[in-house]
Amino acid sequence: MVIPFRFSRRTVTLWCLLAGSMLTGHPVWAAGDEGREQTAKGQMARSGQPDGKADIRKKSVGKDRQQADAPPVETILVKARRREQMEVKLGGQAGVLGNKKGLDLPFNLRSYTSSMILNQQSQTLGQVLQNDPSVRTTYGFGNFSETFIIRGMPVYGDDVAINGLYGISPRQLISPQLYDSVQVLNGASAFINGAAPGGTSVGGNINLQFKHAGSEPLARLTGDYTSRGQGGGSLDVGRRFGRNDQFGIRFNAAGMDGQTSISGERRHSVALGLDTDWHNDDTRISLDINYQNQNVQQGRGSVVLNSGLTAVPRPTRPGRNWSQGWSYEDMHYVFGLLNVEHDLNSHVMLYGTFGGMTGHEEGNYDTVYVSDGLKGTGFGYGSYVPYQQTNESTRGGVRAHFRTGFLKHEVNAGGSALWSEASTGYAGGMVGDTSLYAPGVQAKPASVHHVSATPATKTQLYSLFFSDTMSFWHDRIALTGGFRYQHILQNSYQYTPTHYSRDAITPVVGLVVHVARHASLYFNRVEGLNQGLQAPARSSLYPNLVNAQQFLSPTRTVQYEVGGKYDIGRFSASLAFYRLDRPTGLVEDYGTEQIFKASGRQRNQGIELNVNGEIIHGLRFNGGSALIQAKQVKGNYVGNRAVGIPGYTINGNLEYDIPFVKGLTLTGRVTHTGHQWVNVQNSLRIPNWTTYDLGARYTFMMTPKRPMTFRFGVENLTNSHYWASSYTAFSSVNGYLTQGLPRTFKASFSTDM
Repeated sequence: MVIPFRFSRRTVTLWCLLAGSMLTGHPVWAAGDEGREQTAKGQMARSGQPDGKADIRKKSVGKDRQQADAPPVETILVKARRREQMEVKLGGQAGVLGNKKGLDLPFNLRSYTSSMILNQQSQTLGQVLQNDPSVRTTYGFGNFSETFIIRGMPVYGDDVAINGLYGISPRQLISPQLYDSVQVLNGASAFINGAAPGGTSVGGNINLQFKHAGSEPLARLTGDYTSRGQGGGSLDVGRRFGRNDQFGIRFNAAGMDGQTSISGERRHSVALGLDTDWHNDDTRISLDINYQNQNVQQGRGSVVLNSGLTAVPRPTRPGRNWSQGWSYEDMHYVFGLLNVEHDLNSHVMLYGTFGGMTGHEEGNYDTVYVSDGLKGTGFGYGSYVPYQQTNESTRGGVRAHFRTGFLKHEVNAGGSALWSEASTGYAGGMVGDTSLYAPGVQAKPASVHHVSATPATKTQLYSLFFSDTMSFWHDRIALTGGFRYQHILQNSYQYTPTHYSRDAITPVVGLVVHVARHASLYFNRVEGLNQGLQAPARSSLYPNLVNAQQFLSPTRTVQYEVGGKYDIGRFSASLAFYRLDRPTGLVEDYGTEQIFKASGRQRNQGIELNVNGEIIHGLRFNGGSALIQAKQVKGNYVGNRAVGIPGYTINGNLEYDIPFVKGLTLTGRVTHTGHQWVNVQNSLRIPNWTTYDLGARYTFMMTPKRPMTFRFGVENLTNSHYWASSYTAFSSVNGYLTQGLPRTFKASFSTDM
């Protein structure tokens, strides 16, 4: 199959110019908003990259000493064990504000490191985020894309950022092996990252950071196995070279193939990443080029509940598969990022980033619609959907530090832009009667045939931003104020052609008070922004709708949040109280006619607690709890809880180093989710559920200089039967059910070469 990857002439020109700037060391423009905490010394935001002039000199001197006096075997073993430890950090890459410590941010931001991804053998981004107590993962409607729920609001795969930039991540499933950290920002973030192209990320944001070469050479080989018959592995190689380790290169290759723990379901994936960087005293440049393929054969999808149900069907046997053998999904993506930073002087840094993604997806989808909840019977519907997309995204600006009297200022100013073109097609038809508990074998309908993808949408997002963080009283108090002007333009060409061109200004106010050296309190008032709601088409229900299928102005989600943080390095904790108000659509009387307005309102408010780090020597914990009340406060069904949003979630993840067996670590995880309503009338719900995971890893020296780690784990130890989610992207219809995975065994080994 020929994959129609393509970039526009603008993309090719920019890549050529900027690649040339990397080779010569003279930037075409200064780029990369993951600046430094202190711009003055030009630190890189990514983990593993040089951290400024002082650190570079230390590494250069330390390297000669290490070569002269090689560390003993015991030291190598200790380093290998520490590298494998579960680690979650407060803070990370905060969009236009740059790289920040958690205590200095008026937001709730956490970073999950690559060691967790490796140790848990995570194959998708959703499996990484199972560690976060405030995030739950479900599937998209009718396919296998992962959707993440943060503070009761969705984050689509389209709206996952990479290095703070939207539009360049794979759209449906993301292979986590390419990334050094997965960062979760709880709360609205229209100022920090701009409006997301997919229209989500209004209750939270997910940002990925590419791997780059660290100060120590790395060559690690990993092999893994997942029941029932998935095998795979990865290669991770990193080196720095040149004077003062100016050049760095990191190569990652990961793949897996075979049958999953669900009967008949097979998954295949390939991920390749080449990440390079270069620096001198004033300039830092990095270039990341990546490829990803994900393939799902006979994947068990979600279950759609038809209206009129009087009962929710019971979960099936955990490993049962109700999908047909002809169903599949195949996804290919090429994506990359060029980042440049340049210090004009010790107070001012210019930065800019340019990225792109081109993707090709196609699949035969088999969706089950349940009409009788007691019997689990209904009908199947098949479809073929091709999808092609090309995105280009860029951001540039300036970060400056200066004083005015007793006030310190950090000013951020700049702009961003995103261009996206998508083509798609559709062919579908009825499969026939089916049952969740005895689906049988059914032929693919003749109407489900290959069709060509034709132009569907063209989206352009432009924004300008400005902020000033003023700190005083020896930096104990910091006040951030700013705004982002955003313009959203979209043309739709299929079905009913539409044109949308609107703009909005989203302000931000944030306050941080350092009450002690390792503790701070914070407050923020910030907004989320997405494309305005679209009115429904005229129908028998809305025969006189005056603005049928028209788009309204951009929708604002307003957030107020207050919280506190504690961080001593090896241990951290955070507590947050928040309220989010989001407009919803209503059809109202308009004289003798009807009109669609964004006059409804859903309110999500809650409490979040996160605890991470070493409790006592050798015992580490990651987890916490999130309480949320999500209900309609204006419009239809006032007072009812929102569909698919649990009232509470609890996570607990433990690691314990056995003191009397050197190198042995035991692991365990508990995940609990409260009940979820299935319909807007709040007459049907799925019960709460709990899963238990157990595991162990053992690190030892295979040769005097080569540590090796073996891992073994069991997920869903009790093989629980449960519906994991009943979320829906449509506020007026029933939720669709996603069943939890069965008991799954995982084993792997890693060795440094």
